Amino acid sequence: MSAGTLRLALVGNPNCGKTALFNRLTGSRQKVANYAGVTVERKEGRFAAPSGREYVVLDLPGAYSLHAASLDEAVTRDLCRGFYPGEPAPDVIVCVVDATNLRLHLRFALEVRELGRPMIVAVNMMDAAKRRGIEVDLDALSRELGVPVVPTVAVRSGGAKALVDILDRGGAALPAIDPDAGISDVEDLHARTRDILAAAVRMPRRTAAIDDALDRWLLHPVFGLVALAAVMFLIFQAVYAWATPVMDLIDAGAGWLGEQATNTLPPGPLTSLLADGIIAGLGGVIVFLPQILVLFLFIIALEESGYLPRAAFLLDRTMAAAGLSGRSFIPLLSSFACAIPGIMATRSIQDPRDRLATILVAPLMTCSARLPVYALLIGAFIPRREVLGFLNLQGLVLFALYAAGILSALAVSWIMKKWRRDKGEHPLMLELPSYRIPHVRDVAIGLWERATIFLRRVGGIILALTVLLWFLLNFPAPPDGWVGNPVDYSLAGRLGHALTSIFAPLGFNWQICIALIPGLAAREVAVSSLATIYALQAANDDAAAQALSPIIAQGWSLATALSLLVWFIYAPQCISTLATIRRETNSWRHVAISAGYLFALAYLASLLTYQVAHALGG
Repeated sequence: MSAGTLRLALVGNPNCGKTALFNRLTGSRQKVANYAGVTVERKEGRFAAPSGREYVVLDLPGAYSLHAASLDEAVTRDLCRGFYPGEPAPDVIVCVVDATNLRLHLRFALEVRELGRPMIVAVNMMDAAKRRGIEVDLDALSRELGVPVVPTVAVRSGGAKALVDILDRGGAALPAIDPDAGISDVEDLHARTRDILAAAVRMPRRTAAIDDALDRWLLHPVFGLVALAAVMFLIFQAVYAWATPVMDLIDAGAGWLGEQATNTLPPGPLTSLLADGIIAGLGGVIVFLPQILVLFLFIIALEESGYLPRAAFLLDRTMAAAGLSGRSFIPLLSSFACAIPGIMATRSIQDPRDRLATILVAPLMTCSARLPVYALLIGAFIPRREVLGFLNLQGLVLFALYAAGILSALAVSWIMKKWRRDKGEHPLMLELPSYRIPHVRDVAIGLWERATIFLRRVGGIILALTVLLWFLLNFPAPPDGWVGNPVDYSLAGRLGHALTSIFAPLGFNWQICIALIPGLAAREVAVSSLATIYALQAANDDAAAQALSPIIAQGWSLATALSLLVWFIYAPQCISTLATIRRETNSWRHVAISAGYLFALAYLASLLTYQVAHALGG
């Protein structure tokens, strides 16, 4: 063991307060990355003890057992054993257990003990145990386990003092542990856990009375779903309502900076690159941040409160029928606002197979960026009239577009379930922790982590692709005397004309084909791009839509409009979403699969729509 900096590994079951203890120890001195070759998060922090000794702390993924059933558990197992490539073995393992649920958590502590490495058991949430009348004899627990045992209250200032003190006194001299010869199988593990509980723990009842009272309603097959629907409605509204004003300010700020650059600097390619490429690209990255922060504010708060596992439990059977899990619900719901925070929210899904399936179908949810296109085409081609005396035809068409996206996502996930090599069922294994009030410190640190992950890693890819798209739209420049639109002469314009032969069976003209290219930056850009191509001047998408409506209503057929509507249900997602898939899966292969199957669905569905509508006289 090193005489200098000590390397600690925090391990424990999910919901044991391990990450709260990590935050208490390290504060802002932490960083988040991924383990090499996998998408599992790697959280490392540092702190200095009163003696001056430096400690490196690794917050390992939560695990129910070292007999790994998921990628997270495999990473935790290998790191604790010292077998993970490129990662040194920890000097001390700190196993965090929940004082209110020792019946479950001590089994894992016994498994960790069998590794034989220097180990400390941190009995967390001692304050909650005391309120419930649970008595934990720490000295007896230490004797039974054969390792040092300390109390912690991770959410309180000074709540980790006992752990720091024992590390400071003897952390470098903690001995290796002799494995328990009496534990050879699962039955022995359970029996040993019962013996330790009898010797060291006095518990008036297995669960808290308030938990039982709340669960009678929140886990009820009817009232529980009603409560969940109300929570999801609040989240959905907040992602729109709370984030939109800030997003508008960011959008306006980026536009103002672009105007200042254009008006201040001499005209030319460099000015255009700065204003339309870099500033617009940075604005296009940061504009998503409010939605991401609002969404993760709710996700972190619900996870910390103990409600999120219950929501997953309620929906697991329904989602499993489509090849997903209950934990897929919130990421898919949030994708209605934007697929980027939805895909990032899949980090709450522990099963790698379910997580990947959710990532691949999330873009089929109808995000807000599609609405300007839908509004333009529905307003131009679908008449305002009532159906059955009380339903609006335009509203029905919009509802049908949303429903088509949802049904398609369920169908695709079901097909993936049938085709994948792993045919086994992956049951949702989770603990229903006690309800508790989220701690502001942990929520704030969680939001900071999500913001930095998005801006530093996803943002760089988005910015690079945005600048590339600017280049395609601006080069080569048209010659002197060119009377058409400059974009028509650019590489993007030439590509759009070349694509006409491919998209003609869908009813798309060359103007639509060109507009699809800048639409890769963001779907809603297709509206302003069409306005540019038709030589219209408009300050924003709403103005562009008003000016475009009469032109496309006269120049396009109904079959073309319906085909384009269907195209945008499935259209290969914007480059920001592609960048996020690359970041979250660590694989260009999955990016290609996602873009490829969405393009195939879009093309086939639009082709069928156009040909049928055309045959019927549309």
